[in-house]
Amino acid sequence: DGVRMRHRVRGCLAAIAVLWLAACTAPPTLDLPPRPAGAPTGSEFARSIELLDLDARDARIVDEVLSGNVPDWLRRLSPVAIGEGEERVEFWVTPDYLAVGSASDYLLAPMTPMAAQRIADRLGRSLPTPLMVDAIWAAADVKLTPAPIPPGPEMTTVPVFVAHSDSVRAQRGSLPVDALTAGHKKDVVLSPDLGANPGRVAIYGWHELDGEPIQPLYLGHTERWVDYSHGIRLVDGTIRLSGRPMDLGALLQDPTLARLLSREGPYPAPPRYE
Repeated sequence: DGVRMRHRVRGCLAAIAVLWLAACTAPPTLDLPPRPAGAPTGSEFARSIELLDLDARDARIVDEVLSGNVPDWLRRLSPVAIGEGEERVEFWVTPDYLAVGSASDYLLAPMTPMAAQRIADRLGRSLPTPLMVDAIWAAADVKLTPAPIPPGPEMTTVPVFVAHSDSVRAQRGSLPVDALTAGHKKDVVLSPDLGANPGRVAIYGWHELDGEPIQPLYLGHTERWVDYSHGIRLVDGTIRLSGRPMDLGALLQDPTLARLLSREGPYPAPPRYE
């Protein structure tokens, strides 16, 4: 009986170890409810917000995302790694930019950085730094070609958002939608210079196929400038430094470690848009 009991205990411990390892190695997911029955598709949602002002449009986007009206393939985060040895950093990101709608009919949804921050805060996530954007592009399984639209006042309107979202979906074709994808938008990013430039949005990226970004880090737009090229990619708030979990904000504020994920130096305060 004692031998059988020891075998049972060992079996239970082994099962617990397997479950613990699976929990530790499983990719993070966005903590969102299931997509509601009857939720609008991306096309329907776009029509419903076309005539709204910026604040009302932002509010609708935030509500739809947090209610779970996002494609299922957007929920599981993708791993990205940079550096080696003691300086190896691993982090997890949404495989594409935030979108509203179903798996096949969705709108890649540009929004103000304040709206993006509200979503990130609710989900325990962050926005990336420019260096992280470069690492995401390098790690991407699907690299799309930038498709700029001639500049003009229409670039901040919903019909142009829809046209660009449709062109991205057409370029993707039959490539897997849940694969880490980059190259098709600029990222709204974090920057330590935002504190000295209140009321601004930092944008960066839109990489060509040779890896060169079209958009260098730029803080020239006000925080209320939102055009079709802006994308919101969420980053998990917990990273791993040399295999050990660490808070992303803490690393970016650390005078020694910030350089691992920031070319612009350490952040003077927790990185966020107010």
